[in-house]
Amino acid sequence: MTEPIADGATRGSLRFRLLAGTLFWIAVSIVAAGWSLGSLFRAHVDAQFHAELTTHLDQLAANLALDAGGRPVLSLPLSDPRLERPYSGCYWQVDAVAGTAGLLRSRSLWDGVLAVPDDTPADGEIHRHRIDGPGGARLRAVERVMRLDDARPGEARVLRLIAASDEALMEEPIARFENALWIALGALAAGLVLAAVMQVVVGLAPLNRLRAALAAVHGGSAQRLEGRFPAEVMPLVDEFNRVLAQKAEVVERARTQAGNLAHALKTPLSVLANAADTALAARDGHELAGLVREQVDTARRQVDYHLARAQSAAAAMQSASSRTALGPVIDGLMRAMQRLHADRELDLVVQPLAATLAFRGDAQDLQEMLGNLIDNACKWAAHRVEVSAVAQADRLVVTVDDDGRGLPREQRDAMLQRGMRADEEVPGSGLGLAIVDDLARLYGGEVALGESPLGGLRAELSLPRVAQGPEPAAAGA
Repeated sequence: MTEPIADGATRGSLRFRLLAGTLFWIAVSIVAAGWSLGSLFRAHVDAQFHAELTTHLDQLAANLALDAGGRPVLSLPLSDPRLERPYSGCYWQVDAVAGTAGLLRSRSLWDGVLAVPDDTPADGEIHRHRIDGPGGARLRAVERVMRLDDARPGEARVLRLIAASDEALMEEPIARFENALWIALGALAAGLVLAAVMQVVVGLAPLNRLRAALAAVHGGSAQRLEGRFPAEVMPLVDEFNRVLAQKAEVVERARTQAGNLAHALKTPLSVLANAADTALAARDGHELAGLVREQVDTARRQVDYHLARAQSAAAAMQSASSRTALGPVIDGLMRAMQRLHADRELDLVVQPLAATLAFRGDAQDLQEMLGNLIDNACKWAAHRVEVSAVAQADRLVVTVDDDGRGLPREQRDAMLQRGMRADEEVPGSGLGLAIVDDLARLYGGEVALGESPLGGLRAELSLPRVAQGPEPAAAGA
């Protein structure tokens, strides 16, 4: 199940950074490209539009003449057929400078006249204007001044030539181009976004495989990172595998040294114990022999405790990623306890357990912890001991209840310390619960003592669990 990512985690992720940066620059590039291409096309259409108007002026100047009465006339009509169609949007007009407007005009103007600002251009100059045309349309107009010699000797006429066209004839192709442009750029942006997403997904896929490999190591299905990774990731994988190998070597060395020390101490302790037994049997200095025997037993218990702790610590470091089914271990322990406490005729009950419940750790350590808890409950129970287990998130919680006399609240924490015993008359070394507590802590778990619904003591052992995976072979007691 995918958990929601916090806002801070999202901002700190590589995927978010790569996608955010890429999408930002894609958006900036698309907007810049759209604006630039649109501006270039608009400038091109504007230049072409005014070039066409200038062509009309040139044709008008080439075909314009004066008749015998000094009135302007066209020797030939202009080539653009729109100039002959009323209100077509293309117009021309000839005015007298400082005189009558509309001396001669195109058929397309019909009965209208173009009103151009009175700023007479110099010879050879072309002025541009935006004016109102027929029907309130906005026109772009160009004008120039032309001097024609009159038929009468020594006289000439100065005329203003005007060509105009509706702005819509320019804006419509620009609008069509911009629509097509933004559609194309939108498609390009979608393609680039998809490519960026795919690039990020494909580029970060090795990190997902690396996370899966780490989960396999943590879950117990692998002892080292396995798989093929890109050249950029492989050094990290190699370093991590070297760390794992070095850690395993250090743990094994410490385990060996602890075992050697414990076995080295066992030999002189055995000699002292035998000497004390011989002295006690001969009743030679039996007080000193009894003291030696007592201290040797204490030393042996301490050596056994620390040896077991060192071995369990090494096992926990090496096998914290293994998987042990809970049901077979509890069933085996309950059969063993039934035989061990057969003289007390206890009722040992295991509540129904889910088949998927599994401990993420070594089977021997699980047997050690549960064995001590169940054995302790059997020693103190009056008639009944119950064992149950449930899964809580990523934890496995095993509960052992008995119907004994229980334990006062102020003594419960003390019972988890080494050598502490609730009653000297009950057999035991006082190390069982301490070993359980140490082992549980090595695996990141804990032991809690409380009141049992049966009336006695409840021991609750919380350990890491395996959520899913293949069923291992059953572990015996």
